[in-house]
Amino acid sequence: MSTEVVDNLNNNENSLFDRIEERGTLFGHPKGLYLLFFTELWERFSYYGMRAILILYMTKLWIENGLNIPESSATLIYGFFTGFVYFTPILGGWVADKFLGQRNAITIGGITMFLGQLTLFSVNTHVGLAIGLILLIVGNGFFKPNISTLVGRLYKDGDNRKDSAFSIFYMGINMGALIAPFVVAILCNGWFATKGVDEQGKEIILSYGYKYGFLAAAIGMAIGQILFNLLSKKYLLEIGTKPSKESKLPKTETVNGTQQNIAKVPLTNIEKQRITVIFILTFFVIFFWAGFEQAGSSMTLYTDKYIDRTLFGTTISTELFQSVNPLFIVLLAPFFAWFWNSKYGSKLTTPVKMSLGMILLGIGFLFMLFATTGVITEGAGDHEVVRQKAALIWLVMTYFFHTIGELCLSPVGLSMITKLAPAKLASMLMGVWMLSTFVANIMGGFIAAFVEKLGAATIFGTIAIFVISLGLLMLLVTKRLSKMMHGVN
Repeated sequence: MSTEVVDNLNNNENSLFDRIEERGTLFGHPKGLYLLFFTELWERFSYYGMRAILILYMTKLWIENGLNIPESSATLIYGFFTGFVYFTPILGGWVADKFLGQRNAITIGGITMFLGQLTLFSVNTHVGLAIGLILLIVGNGFFKPNISTLVGRLYKDGDNRKDSAFSIFYMGINMGALIAPFVVAILCNGWFATKGVDEQGKEIILSYGYKYGFLAAAIGMAIGQILFNLLSKKYLLEIGTKPSKESKLPKTETVNGTQQNIAKVPLTNIEKQRITVIFILTFFVIFFWAGFEQAGSSMTLYTDKYIDRTLFGTTISTELFQSVNPLFIVLLAPFFAWFWNSKYGSKLTTPVKMSLGMILLGIGFLFMLFATTGVITEGAGDHEVVRQKAALIWLVMTYFFHTIGELCLSPVGLSMITKLAPAKLASMLMGVWMLSTFVANIMGGFIAAFVEKLGAATIFGTIAIFVISLGLLMLLVTKRLSKMMHGVN
């Protein structure tokens, strides 16, 4: 491809950025960012609304409008589902880059997820569960990687607003995750629940309206897609309408005074060592997410049975605890954004931050271990009677430390990939990072399945000791890892 053609393409791209700015800005960012913000918000509302009730829907009795799936099987299903949710985006991103374009992929993904939620609402059987979850996995694969890509494509390379843009976008994720459990709790435990009274005259729920929680998730998905398709032409112009043209441009760099194709330039020793660091830290991260994702499976089941959810005379719905983590993120993220750039925070290297994240996750599980000591039960299995439940504060403290751990590890890890990965391997290595979450969620499902056999105290205590030990091991090797990063902090 000639230099003239490349210059013309670059000029057209600069013109596109100028036209996007002419559409107006809001808080210093193109209005298209806020369209993507709300599209993602509604998609996350859909996903986290469904996730808040999924394990409960699977394990409750038929008479309670559940599917009566054994807990050990339900946690495995949950683990495989959430795992594949992080696997398919690798394929969806590739298909969009090569064939569809990001905008078409987002629409296809959104419609597919809408159909998945609608299936969960309308077909309340094991078959309906399987079809619904498969549609959600496939749809998420098209949606998840491509909407994030569009955020980046709103800005020129080197635009210092890009980091801020992703922070705003990340707030959309957590706002959707924060709101959804409240909505589905009102529907499932309030409006569409069948209630009665027990022997003491206390109101109890006889059956739940889980299907209407899935309907709310479907409606949320539909709202996001309607907004996106009505307004994307106005605020995104032609960005993402076609497969990425970048694959058609020659990717070159200057080596020894001459232009060479990047793909053919061998990796330097520095690049190899940086890639090694990525793989080492990604390995540790698998165990972090395997523990962290217990929030939607074993911790939800434990909360439902053994945590005293009464506050000021009102019983808090189990689903609402899925909002605790995003609430803490919304409250704490600004502090962490400030601290990492402060005098003291800037001295902490990426491996140190991530090792702290592991340790904090383990401390969180120690609070769950403490919670198990306050529970008194009689009998076992279907004949178990809970005489005394654990205090609510233990669960809240667990989520608090898990959230701090997440803020130390997750955004830092994403930043690490972009800093350490060679340009020609950046997408592949980001895929490796996402695959770690895929492996972690499946592993987490197996861990949760053993709670019934080994007991919650054994599982929570083992996770706590294991991840704290891994965090300490990471601290021991941070100097070596920092040296292999060659100046990248």
